[in-house]
Amino acid sequence: MTTNTPLLEQYEDVAAGLPGSGVAWLETLRREGNDTYRSLGLPGPRVEAWKYTNLTRMGRTKFVPALKAEIPSLDNVPKGALDVDAPKLVLVNGLLRSDLSDMDALPKGLSVTPLATAMGSDAERLKDVLGQINAGHPMPMLALNAAYLNDGLVIDIDADTDVETRVHIVSIGIGAAQPIAFHPRNLIFAGSNSQATIYESHIGLGDAYLNNGATEIRMAEGALLRHRKLQNESDDAYHVAAAAVSLDARARYENYTLHVGGRLARNEIHVALTGREADCNLYGAYAGRGSQHIDTTTFVDHAVSECTSREVYKGALDDNARGVFQGKILVRKDAQKTDGHQLNKALLLSEGAEIDAKPELEIYADDVKCSHGATAGELDEKQLFYLRARGIEEAEARDLLVAAFLEDSLEVIGEEAPRDAFRNVISNWLAARRAKGDS
Repeated sequence: MTTNTPLLEQYEDVAAGLPGSGVAWLETLRREGNDTYRSLGLPGPRVEAWKYTNLTRMGRTKFVPALKAEIPSLDNVPKGALDVDAPKLVLVNGLLRSDLSDMDALPKGLSVTPLATAMGSDAERLKDVLGQINAGHPMPMLALNAAYLNDGLVIDIDADTDVETRVHIVSIGIGAAQPIAFHPRNLIFAGSNSQATIYESHIGLGDAYLNNGATEIRMAEGALLRHRKLQNESDDAYHVAAAAVSLDARARYENYTLHVGGRLARNEIHVALTGREADCNLYGAYAGRGSQHIDTTTFVDHAVSECTSREVYKGALDDNARGVFQGKILVRKDAQKTDGHQLNKALLLSEGAEIDAKPELEIYADDVKCSHGATAGELDEKQLFYLRARGIEEAEARDLLVAAFLEDSLEVIGEEAPRDAFRNVISNWLAARRAKGDS
């Protein structure tokens, strides 16, 4: 680890002005985050969980805290967010902009409170939730998020809310001449037997910035949450995200994530199956080109019996892009009749592209069905020849094969409209890749 701490240089200047600064436990949480980050510094290759993701360049950047959310209107927002039919919750540099959000159009059974407000009005409830992410390994970026804890969303989904309940979080990063950093924290509470869909789009403008976000999700018995995320940040942006999901009995969490943007992106998901017959599905795709670095790290904890988990990620990497997949399934002693599987497939489109994969199983029960695997390869020459033989130009044929490979991951999204929205993002990535090759 490097203990150089430019990301905390202005901490003392802004700490007193952060929301809830008079709440003792919240001040303690921030101070502990500050102390932890100063002690650990940025993770380096000697930290096993960060072995394949180098933050040195990011660590040398002198970011300043983003304390304002200036954007005149949504007309100035860059294209690239998911095109889905759902009320928008707009965060600009990690701060909620209610005037740009559809706060009056939220579906029945779903309520939203700015985290900055909830830290004052609902502090006691938050005390039992904030800061509960425990990955079992050092998480200095999460500690940094706690130190600068400022704003985000508290989303409450009432018990027995139906399947039509949906909302779209649109996070907009706006860089400046001086690189900025923001650290949003979203809390989601899904009541018993509720059903809801949360879309999440991360897009950006301008120069370098750091989006260091965290999400904590609590799912009560029988809840169903569909969580669909797009990371399409600016080319020079850094996107570091950590999420923790806790599932009670018979709860079901469906996550799909697509990464196409940013200079460096890390998406870390920790799922705790704490109630019997809980079900977790983690799916996604990533597409990198240039010198992009995209890291997907997952940890699924089967703590009790009769739970299931599925993980499937597919990635396409071109130029000198690098992908990372680290997936671990832990099956505890009492978690009999566990059914857990994970798989990562990578398509390398150039000699300079690289994938590092580390699937893991740690099993302490004896009545389980578990598997893990990872593959990497190139485009199938036979399939390419088949398309060429039917008069399709080579560049188009390659795009068709890449699109088919990535879009296969979309089949887990049951709803047609959001599936098409993700498909359009993949098509745009392929078009940009092709345009670069033609230039």
